[in-house]
Amino acid sequence: MISNKAGSRRAPPRDAISLFFGPVMHARMKPVTHRFSYRVYSLLVDLDQLDRAQEASPVFSISRFNLMSFHERDHGPRDGSPLAPYARALFAEAGLTLKGGRILLLCYPRILGYVFDPLSVYFAYDDQDHLTGVLYEVRNTFGEHHTYVAPVRPGQLTVSGLRQETEKCFYVSPFNPVEMHYGFRVNPPSERVSVRILVSDAAGPVLSASFLGHYQEFSTSALLRFFLTIPLLTLKIITGIHYEALRLWIKGLRLLPRPKPPAPTNIVGDK
Repeated sequence: MISNKAGSRRAPPRDAISLFFGPVMHARMKPVTHRFSYRVYSLLVDLDQLDRAQEASPVFSISRFNLMSFHERDHGPRDGSPLAPYARALFAEAGLTLKGGRILLLCYPRILGYVFDPLSVYFAYDDQDHLTGVLYEVRNTFGEHHTYVAPVRPGQLTVSGLRQETEKCFYVSPFNPVEMHYGFRVNPPSERVSVRILVSDAAGPVLSASFLGHYQEFSTSALLRFFLTIPLLTLKIITGIHYEALRLWIKGLRLLPRPKPPAPTNIVGDK
């Protein structure tokens, strides 16, 4: 269910859990051109309402095996501890205190026990449904992860969406150096959600990655429909990553050495 009580800017869904369906697109501009797009679906989970989310469908579970499931140990510190206080603590370190608001996590579900989530996005709201902060949690295929903590600064959020940027400090694609720049363009979840990342070097844009999802009420029929139309979604994602990497290698790109990972988090805008 979508609420509009926050005024002219669309408020997030009130559901404990909902679905967003749409295309993921990657486009590389240099040193070779390369583009692909495929359909996916994501969960939007209210981290303070996991008990309600558990009751949403018999084919969905929280922290146990099912056709589809959500596990807190797939995110944050990866130890199974509750994610809502973890996210609030990261925002507190950045000087943002969340009073009575919600934290919604956009991520992929586990499908038959397996998930690979290259990017998970946490949206933090105050008690008036105003977006106050975002966590961009990035994972690479080497089992490493890093979180960019991004309080919403004055002027970043307008009716056209959220614009944030930071220096890249975490190794993701083996074809890109760490020393690059991220530009985030986000439309927070309502009837739709969009997340676009523009990756640039000193000479300009290198690649763009985006997800545009449309709201779908969470139900057993929706889960079964998505499972049948996009079977083994998360296995498709990890297979696709390696397949596209092979295509880039054939086009002439070569692997760059993987540096030592940075600290687990950094605050966007800190020097």
